[in-house]
Amino acid sequence: MPTTTYAHFRDVPENAWRWPSFSPAEIACRGTGQLKLVPEALDRLQALRDRLGKPLIVRSAYRSPEHNRAVGGAPASKHMQGTAFDIAMTNHDPLAFESAAR
Repeated sequence: MPTTTYAHFRDVPENAWRWPSFSPAEIACRGTGQLKLVPEALDRLQALRDRLGKPLIVRSAYRSPEHNRAVGGAPASKHMQGTAFDIAMTNHDPLAFESAAR
């Protein structure tokens, strides 16, 4: 999976961002602003959003190793690879969400 790392989400060129339902700020590390861009993972997240037909609230996406440690993340967390997304379920039916995700 090709990845690109940016020191800060504001460094992402506009033409490099192709996921209309999300912003670089939403996917970047909440602690540092760093962003590891993994297109395949974001394509899947966008496809899930499209299937569900309503917004996904991203609670956590990429985490720098420092931030991952600070929040008690697993030592080998997929968040540090830019391939994990924690989604709030407040606006979703869990069964419909699971069905769309599969």
